[in-house]
Amino acid sequence: MTSMPIELYRDDSHACLMFTDLIDGDGHAVQSNQFLIVDNGTGAVIDPGGNLAFNELFVGMSRHFSPQKLSYIIASHADPDIIASLDRWLTSTPAQLVISRVWERFVPHFTKVGKTEHRLIGVPDGGGRLPLGRSELWLLPAHFLHSEGNFHFYDPISRILFTGDLGVSMMAGRAAQVPVTDLKPHLPLMEGFHKRYMVSNKVLRLWVAMARQLDISMLVPQHGAPLKGAAIGQFFEWAESLKCGIDLFDERNYQVPTVQIKGRGTAENGA
Repeated sequence: MTSMPIELYRDDSHACLMFTDLIDGDGHAVQSNQFLIVDNGTGAVIDPGGNLAFNELFVGMSRHFSPQKLSYIIASHADPDIIASLDRWLTSTPAQLVISRVWERFVPHFTKVGKTEHRLIGVPDGGGRLPLGRSELWLLPAHFLHSEGNFHFYDPISRILFTGDLGVSMMAGRAAQVPVTDLKPHLPLMEGFHKRYMVSNKVLRLWVAMARQLDISMLVPQHGAPLKGAAIGQFFEWAESLKCGIDLFDERNYQVPTVQIKGRGTAENGA
């Protein structure tokens, strides 16, 4: 069922491909987007996904770029839908994992003992610029959007900003492959997720101030459709005014529970 990737950008020496809907649609796991960037024969996969997506992504990527030439597995953060397949990628390719230093000692839990030794690049909180072929990727701080150690990735050649869980819309299928150019009708697919998963308005405002300094052709999240054209500026305006996360919580959210959760742990026969 390997799907064809969406070509986000291509020139003679540089390409950005998006793979989407790689998980069988049974509704039990969230769909996600994975990305391959190649510059002058050097490749990086961004947010490669969990085990459910590995086979489809590996086979699909192999049609366009040899996994044995892959230099980096780049993770915005350490959620299972981002890198639960890490052990298989480290087994099947020579790639190094690039991830926040916050998660360096946690990601080995996704692999066999010793598999990550000498294959981790820990990114400091301030980010940095990662060489890729004759170009580079900019690793931009995006902490608490939504993870403690979180980065977004800007490709200065394609001018695409890969934003992980920021800019997400809860949609899948062909609709998620078409860039959104007007944000307003798209907001109902975004608002609930952002209010729950983004930590606070303060960090959104800090992020928007940084992102506005970039020349962005497309904003591409890990779930749902890319944003393009007028929708990028509209997203900045919406995000910097959005109340979310701890902004919406108070003492009512922290009460000793009285509701019983159904499960199999009920005692039987008085035992």
